[in-house]
Amino acid sequence: MPRYSRSNKGKLVKWESAPDVKKRVSFLIDNLQLGWLSKNLIYCVRSSGTNTRAISRIWGLSRIWQLTLKKKPAYIIEVISEKYDRLGEMEQDKVLLHEIAHIPRNFSGSLLPHTRRGKNKFYDKVRVLVAQYLNRI
Repeated sequence: MPRYSRSNKGKLVKWESAPDVKKRVSFLIDNLQLGWLSKNLIYCVRSSGTNTRAISRIWGLSRIWQLTLKKKPAYIIEVISEKYDRLGEMEQDKVLLHEIAHIPRNFSGSLLPHTRRGKNKFYDKVRVLVAQYLNRI
């Protein structure tokens, strides 16, 4: 069931579960053998009506929320319908791989930033994931 909220600009934003995106994320995790990711703790949501330049976003359940709510680390991949849905499957997969690359290997609920001291390890990680993906299709 969709959920609605008003953005800071008064626009109505709609969020709903995205089982198609979840299926694709699971496929990528299995196909690229990313076994350190807990598929059952990665949720996928499709939003529309947002005012953002992003194609997708990832949200992590930080440690303070985990302790307070007595929950395990979890992640939400949000795809922005107006931008994500018009991409081809390969480009959608690249977007999802970019979001997956933000998840640290310890699956702690935290997120890896785009830059890491001097070297750009984040984008190196994205390039490796995309190369693995391209070699398997």
